[in-house]
Amino acid sequence: MSVSFLKKKPKGKLFSIAFYNLENLFDTIDDPDTLDDEFTPEGDKKWSMKRYKRKLYKLAKTISEIGINTAHTTPVLVGVAEVENETVVRDLINAEPLREIDYGYVHYDSPDERGIDAALIYRKKEFKVLHSEPITLYVNNPDGTRDTTRDILYVHGVLNGEVVHVFVNHWPSRRDGETQTDYKRIKAAVTLVNFIKGIEEKQPDSNYIIMGDFNDGPDSESIKTLMQMENLYNPSEKLVTAYRGTANYRRQWSMFDQIIFSHNFLNYEKGTHSFAHANIFDEAFLTEFKGKYKGTPYRTYAGRKYIGGYSDHFPVYIQLKYND
Repeated sequence: MSVSFLKKKPKGKLFSIAFYNLENLFDTIDDPDTLDDEFTPEGDKKWSMKRYKRKLYKLAKTISEIGINTAHTTPVLVGVAEVENETVVRDLINAEPLREIDYGYVHYDSPDERGIDAALIYRKKEFKVLHSEPITLYVNNPDGTRDTTRDILYVHGVLNGEVVHVFVNHWPSRRDGETQTDYKRIKAAVTLVNFIKGIEEKQPDSNYIIMGDFNDGPDSESIKTLMQMENLYNPSEKLVTAYRGTANYRRQWSMFDQIIFSHNFLNYEKGTHSFAHANIFDEAFLTEFKGKYKGTPYRTYAGRKYIGGYSDHFPVYIQLKYND
């Protein structure tokens, strides 16, 4: 099932906007300043150049096919999470399935202790970057030490002539327990809300696209905190079921990966974009094809065992119709 607002075939061109958690896209080089040792040839996971290149190809192939059946072209914007550095983002857009597409990217190194960041990939022909910056998330652990988590990536740009504010998120994990870490993700939501309020003071009624791995579902306190901004719409609420989501843990589906956008995209006005469609990109080739995990994301590793898949998350995407 997908979420769609267009009953008739759209006359205008469709543009896909996607988010994809790439599950540990590390290069093979040891960075002395981060905890990346396991993703080196000598590390626990025996991460080699061959494995790295294979993963790049598979991720690039996935990105190239998101929304292709209806948009007939690759996504115009792709937010990604769990990239180690600028090099891996560049290697990704230069991998064979994406090489011929004129993609640019925005990336900043974040303070995450493992060295993983968020980035935005964009088609240069349709999207122009006006300004970008990392939004630092200041949150402490229960013992008072700072949790050096990922920044929120902010990109202010122009999509086919329409100004948009894009945020790529990878909120603090649940590694130490869901309820024990709730406050961190609520703080991320509050940080983002305050930043958007700052934009609204200068540019009221702006267009927002907020995407990411929020490590929380649509019904969580953190997402509800974000949605208190009444001009936002979250199609993910209608996508998640007991049998479908973007990640699967202990046979339970979750919808941590979401794309939320402002109500402006629900309106029709010439020279703007209107929301047409939202879905999880969970094609069969991205899933485990047999065994007890059949149908769940086909990941790169199961523990330390290399299985050569794509990611432990499915991508999500929305499609916007350009009103010409």
